[in-house]
Amino acid sequence: MVSVQQWTGREASALRAALRMSTRAFAEHLGVALRTVAKWESLGAETQPRPDTQAILDTALARADSAAHARFEAVLFPDRKSGRPADYETWTEDIERAVVCVSRQDFSFASTLLNRRLVGHDPHRLDDKGLYLYGRSLVLLGDVQRDQGAILGPLSARQSYLTARGMFSELDIPRRVAQIELSLAVVQEMSGQLEASAHSYELLATDERLSPRDRARARLWVGTALSKEGNNTYATEVMAAATREFETLGEPEDWSVAHQKLALAHRGAGHLDQALHYIDIARTTGTVDSPMQRVRLDTAYGHILLSDAATRNDGLSVLDQAAQVARQYGLSHQLRSIEGIRKGQQG
Repeated sequence: MVSVQQWTGREASALRAALRMSTRAFAEHLGVALRTVAKWESLGAETQPRPDTQAILDTALARADSAAHARFEAVLFPDRKSGRPADYETWTEDIERAVVCVSRQDFSFASTLLNRRLVGHDPHRLDDKGLYLYGRSLVLLGDVQRDQGAILGPLSARQSYLTARGMFSELDIPRRVAQIELSLAVVQEMSGQLEASAHSYELLATDERLSPRDRARARLWVGTALSKEGNNTYATEVMAAATREFETLGEPEDWSVAHQKLALAHRGAGHLDQALHYIDIARTTGTVDSPMQRVRLDTAYGHILLSDAATRNDGLSVLDQAAQVARQYGLSHQLRSIEGIRKGQQG
């Protein structure tokens, strides 16, 4: 809360503006003459209210709500970075709600929650807490854009992640910076930069800024990029190591996803029996409470079934189901992957 040691006409005028009152309403609010308020407005810092009026102004400021206090500070100190604890509390709640929405692929509402905060705040006027929340909101917006397939361009996941990385670098929060670099590597992989993404994943797999779980995920994704490049033998070795790490760390969901990716690597190597073995583990141990994971799992399963002439029709049926869910939830990147698998089989 801003306090005033010595009121002048400048501070009094700022309080009137912060309370959004006319000169007449302000005079009535304080119980002073209209000409007194007019004098403050015209002379500014060159005039000082009497001691009894100073006390009245102190009381009026103390009784103002938090929004008026924020406006009062902004009028008096336009170049000062502001912090608004009450607003930050609701902002934090919106971020928590957006996290749940993203996990359920409710992209529309997640974008609404995030954009009303991002549009409503100027990052150059925020204090460190506000900048932290702005950066978190940008990362979540990047996740929404990535999952919807908007990975490159001015309104893309890459741009959101880069801006957020700059903010967390300024705040000196290395863990957040490294997490964003991991997300940027995912964007590289999704955009077809497989060699570059594999190199980024390799570096992050040993990066002490990341948690053990995130380092294990980076190692798993090294294998994903290698598999997409056709280096399936080495990819399975890397993925198997990551799978063991997830087991040691007690991360059952990541362990299940690792089996899904191992299955695809074995499919790429032509080991269909192994591929079916690992995809069966993934399908029986993984949770499919999110549309994204359901689509990914069905896409992997359909791809493997499609690779065997005896189960080709079953594979097409599973891919059709995955495509239907992808369309329903706006999972553009997953839909493109499904179409790519179909065309690859036709070719």
